Amino acid sequence: MSDETFILTALHGDGDRKTALITLNRPKQLNALNDGLMDQLGEALLRFDADPAVGCIVITGSEKAFAAGADIGVLAQHDFISAYTSDLITRNWEHIRRVRKPVIGAVAGFALGGGCELAMMCDVVLAADTAKFGQPEIKLGIIPGAGGTQRLPRAIGKAKAMDLVLSGRMMGAEEAERAGLVSRIVPADKLLDEALALGELVCALGNASVIAAKECVNRAYESTLSEGLMTERRLFHALFGTPDQKEGMDAFLAKRKPNFAR
Repeated sequence: MSDETFILTALHGDGDRKTALITLNRPKQLNALNDGLMDQLGEALLRFDADPAVGCIVITGSEKAFAAGADIGVLAQHDFISAYTSDLITRNWEHIRRVRKPVIGAVAGFALGGGCELAMMCDVVLAADTAKFGQPEIKLGIIPGAGGTQRLPRAIGKAKAMDLVLSGRMMGAEEAERAGLVSRIVPADKLLDEALALGELVCALGNASVIAAKECVNRAYESTLSEGLMTERRLFHALFGTPDQKEGMDAFLAKRKPNFAR
């Protein structure tokens, strides 16, 4: 792992559980995603996921760029053999899929190529009104390599995905929201506040039910309806064996705020 610091981390919130903030930190390169950054991002994600004091994770970049893609200067050095044998791009990009806690992407500026793919790996994407998404790899004589051709059609449909992948054009925040790529748009100067506020809401809820809800929605995204319903039913029943279910329902009936276990 590089000795350079490619990410910044901090904890936010006043409750027992905090929101972990990870900020991509290669500003001169518009947060281009190199091996060092992705290694450090993966380590931080897994560390926060294992920390019981953390209930939610936010990933963000700068005002100019969430991440403007993979580092082309590095990619240009590869031929087929080196790309194939080194598992180029995907080797250290899958850590986020192992995270069980909710991950919020707070996107301002460019989210292109690998940056768009990283945003799509987040559970919720909040977009600043300055955000621009795209998969421009076709302009470099290649195609997306970290899930762009697979996650994009699932998020926005085949027609819109084909439009973006084949043309390499960028899509603004409003079009991205209409297409279903982002959860909602917020003013650029309020982006981080909104993301941390959402994280605080999640942190106040029962950890087991939050993890179960994320697992169920992801199963809907990746499996058949019958398999998804079976997962949902299994986890729905299992949560009746948790203290949070008792506390949540008792609080509702008593008309008081629940105090979920941390």
